[in-house]
Amino acid sequence: MILNKLFFIAGRLFDEAIPKQRAAKLSITGIVSLVLMSALLSIQSCKPKEAKEDEGEKAVDARTPITLTYVSKGLISDSIALNGVTSFLKKNIVKSSATGYIQKTGFKVGDYVEQGQVLFTIKTREAAAYSSTALDSILKFNGRFDIKATGSGIITELDKHDDDYVADGEQLCIIAQKSSQVFLLNVPYEFNQQVHIGEACAIELPDKSMLSGVIDSKLSAMDAVSQTESFVVKAATDKNLPENLIARIRLLKTIKSNAQALPKEAVLADETEENFWVMKLINDSTAVKVPVTRGLETSGKVEILTPHFDASDRILLTGNYALPDTALVEITKTRGHE
Repeated sequence: MILNKLFFIAGRLFDEAIPKQRAAKLSITGIVSLVLMSALLSIQSCKPKEAKEDEGEKAVDARTPITLTYVSKGLISDSIALNGVTSFLKKNIVKSSATGYIQKTGFKVGDYVEQGQVLFTIKTREAAAYSSTALDSILKFNGRFDIKATGSGIITELDKHDDDYVADGEQLCIIAQKSSQVFLLNVPYEFNQQVHIGEACAIELPDKSMLSGVIDSKLSAMDAVSQTESFVVKAATDKNLPENLIARIRLLKTIKSNAQALPKEAVLADETEENFWVMKLINDSTAVKVPVTRGLETSGKVEILTPHFDASDRILLTGNYALPDTALVEITKTRGHE
């Protein structure tokens, strides 16, 4: 239709506006070219409007994909985690009872020894210098002494080895009593009032295994550098834990029952973390901003003090970041009740 109208207009111009004496000089090919160029420009001018209309329709229909979660109710607790180091409270020091040379050592560091077990055999200095068999047979003395363990435990330190020269009363090794192994909990003074004797605690070892423990007593000395006070924690275990092993000990601060909580990802905050809110669905395609007041916070959950949510209320779990107060959304997945 556009081409027909253009051809009609061109014909009119040819008959009326152009003098007849100059019409013979005009080229029909030029007129046709002019008409085609005008048609092409008209078609191109229509395309941007159509594209803009399509983009506007897409912008209006844009929806943010989200996943949902629900409020859970139950027990929630708050705890603090502090470092604890394994240590032996009771250690037996084994000393030499004669001056001489060590001939035999019957153990190594880390071995468990029983009370009365022979640990060292020492040959006196005189016996090493004079080795007459006749003298030995007459006196019935070969110049050797056996050093025995004074108690059962684990060898934690070995000071002398075979062929070493030792003096009378010199330290040979240290035996730590296994039953005296504890964790020394290092507590900063500001948390002093939150640690109570007889309180149960959870002990997490570096290999992620867990032990149960009880706070047994408190040491009177304060570390001058770290300004921490040591509490003795006894663990319920038969494991042979090495000395100076660092573990994480969790102490319960607060516990609440029947508290409503949401996953951490569902609770949003401003830059200063003074205001908190969640995005709640009011229908299948619209989410609105709801301010909340937080309570206790655990590793994966946040207690919601206000407002009160129903069990059927749908809260945005993902896709909620940077949404306006009212937003169009599209549900992709729903997480069950926590």
